[in-house]
Amino acid sequence: MADYKATFNIQKPERFDRVQLALRVLIAIVLSIIGGAIGWLFGLVYLILPVLAAIFISQKAAEKFISEDSSRLTGWIRWVLAIYSYLALLTDRVPTEKPEEVVDYEVTPGGEPTVGSALLRLIFSIPSAIVLGLLTIVGVFIWVVAAVFVLIQEDYPRGLYDFNLGVMRWQARLLAYHASLVDEYPPFALDTGEEGASAAPPAPSPEQSSATSGAE
Repeated sequence: MADYKATFNIQKPERFDRVQLALRVLIAIVLSIIGGAIGWLFGLVYLILPVLAAIFISQKAAEKFISEDSSRLTGWIRWVLAIYSYLALLTDRVPTEKPEEVVDYEVTPGGEPTVGSALLRLIFSIPSAIVLGLLTIVGVFIWVVAAVFVLIQEDYPRGLYDFNLGVMRWQARLLAYHASLVDEYPPFALDTGEEGASAAPPAPSPEQSSATSGAE
């Protein structure tokens, strides 16, 4: 669904770093120990975005909200998606400063949202969120399989990668809808593969990095 007004893409690295994999496993363990979970932690985003949108809309007309606040909300969502992508084993690049260099997430804002419509999206999006939750559970099992592959050969099958990419893409569209950046309901579609031009180039392999360092 490349014609949807929120697009997401990320380039698969040629090789994954085992050290970065270990770091992600450590993060999961720490969250489990303190009683948290990545899903619950980031699930708060779904509750916060409609409220933020409603606050911004209440302070100004819909037109000003779209023109003045859409880029700020898009930037916040991009940052969340970059973190998600790192934890989901879609990239080895940690989004410390510039998430736009990690993921390609673009939104074409539009519509005439109101305070009421912004808050109602918490209810309207429930069907999509339920399906997304089920897909995410499948994605967890795929993550485990992918982690084993990375541990053995520093890579994992493209089909597994594309599935979790499709889940992330679904999530990206739903977040744009939740933030009242787009009026159209996100499609029930698990789109995999490339979608538009990605701003994030493939991460160099360890061999390429060594060659570059040697040349310098």
